[in-house]
Amino acid sequence: MTELAALAAMPEAWVALFSLIVMEVVLGIDNLLFISILTNRLPADQRARARRIGIGLALVLRLVLLAAVAWIVQLTAPIFVVLGHAFSWKDLIMIGGGLFLVWKATKEIHDQVDPEPEGLFDKAAAAAVMSFAAAVTQILALDVVFSIDSIITAVGMTPHVPIMVIAVVVAVTLMMVAAGPLSRFVEVNPTVIMLALGFLLMIGMTLIAEGFGVHVPKGYVYAAMAFSAVVEAFNMLSRRGRVRRAARLAAAAAGR
Repeated sequence: MTELAALAAMPEAWVALFSLIVMEVVLGIDNLLFISILTNRLPADQRARARRIGIGLALVLRLVLLAAVAWIVQLTAPIFVVLGHAFSWKDLIMIGGGLFLVWKATKEIHDQVDPEPEGLFDKAAAAAVMSFAAAVTQILALDVVFSIDSIITAVGMTPHVPIMVIAVVVAVTLMMVAAGPLSRFVEVNPTVIMLALGFLLMIGMTLIAEGFGVHVPKGYVYAAMAFSAVVEAFNMLSRRGRVRRAARLAAAAAGR
């Protein structure tokens, strides 16, 4: 409590807290997109519980990693060298997580573009519905990658663990609140699903590049995502406008 009171009296601590919350929320978008797409493959009565478990695990993982922050920092130390490039445990985790994300996004895109034939309805239905345990396992795997990336970034922004803890709790709480509406929005807008899968594909490639020592500024990645989201929003408004115009024309024709 004494440390918290001392930090509360420091203006720079408040600046660091605000910056960390923003950073955690932005980094959490990747995780939230993955959770939303994955849980939408579950039966409707299991989706909310899977989202709560997935986001709850993300919070627990981040808090556990904060408690072991000294060990987390050591993950950036080189463990072997290949062709003149040193790899650390963080690099290997980023590469593994990126490959998994690329594979998962590619598989989901394939399922969206090339669904099962209608004659194999039972097979298609079985493939479309993922088991609860499989969904939670995949969410946990990506939680580990995103959590380590988040904590290492946080350590670089402030040395105060209480500030990191508060920022993580606030950011994950916001994720919990936004998870339901985002999942429902993604579910009822098929074009948004493809856009989100494209985002996950790009994020996966970014993680792989980071693992191989190629730094990709996060600002470029999220600026591209924001631009694509704005374009898609205009497309959605355009489609709704066309539907309304068609409905008015149909009503006018019926009234003649």
